[in-house]
Parts: sequence; structure tokens; C-alpha cells
Amino acid sequence: MARRLGSLLYDGMTLLALWLLASALYTTLFGQAASAFERLLLQALSLATIAAYFLWCWQRGGQTLAMKTWRIRVRGIDGNPAPWIALVLRFVLAGTAISLGGIGIWWAWLDRDGQFLHDRLARTRLVLINR
Repeated sequence: MARRLGSLLYDGMTLLALWLLASALYTTLFGQAASAFERLLLQALSLATIAAYFLWCWQRGGQTLAMKTWRIRVRGIDGNPAPWIALVLRFVLAGTAISLGGIGIWWAWLDRDGQFLHDRLARTRLVLINR
């Protein structure tokens, strides 16, 4: 559990960097996001950037930069690489569960296999990679 939480914190730093990059790109091209519509565009760009990062990493090798560091890989429930739709569902559910006070993370202490709620629902699992 400690490795998964460490990876989560590390991914949080990556998310911050991606958010800053998307914001810098937006403000360079369009200036300040002063109106409600402009803020919505900025938020959509930030979300698309973050989604692209996670989905690309998970699809390519099952690992983000943080997951590589902590030797964790996302797989399908059967142990094979997770299908694309499961990864999209995992991303949406993880974001929702984290925004609801981290309920998806807390769930792991109650789950019989120690899985996060979003992994259970998306039919994916995190596997630890030995050295």
C-alpha cells in the first residue's frame, strides 16, 4: 500500500507540472482567461492534457513515470494489458473518487484484495514489479 500511495503523490507532482504547462500554453496563445467561457476552455485543455498523459502511459506500457519509479504496473483483471476502454473508465472513476474526498483510495483498506475502488470497478489492477 505504501508504494501505491508514494506513486500517487509522485503522480500528483506530475499533474501539477502538466497543469502548469497547459496553463502556460493557453495564456501564451490566448492571454488571460478572464471570462467564464475562457476559464472553461482552460480547464478543458488542462483536463485533456492530463487525460492524454495518463491514457498514453497506461496504454504504452501500463506505467506512468511515477509508476515506473515505484515499480507498479496497471493490468487488466486477467493479468494481461488492460483494454483501452478499461483505462478510460479507470481514469474517469479515479478522478471522480479522488474528488470525493479520496473515497477510492480509502476503499483499498476495506477491499478484500486491497484494490482501489476505481480499479475494482474498471476491472483493472495494480501489480507490483519485483527487481
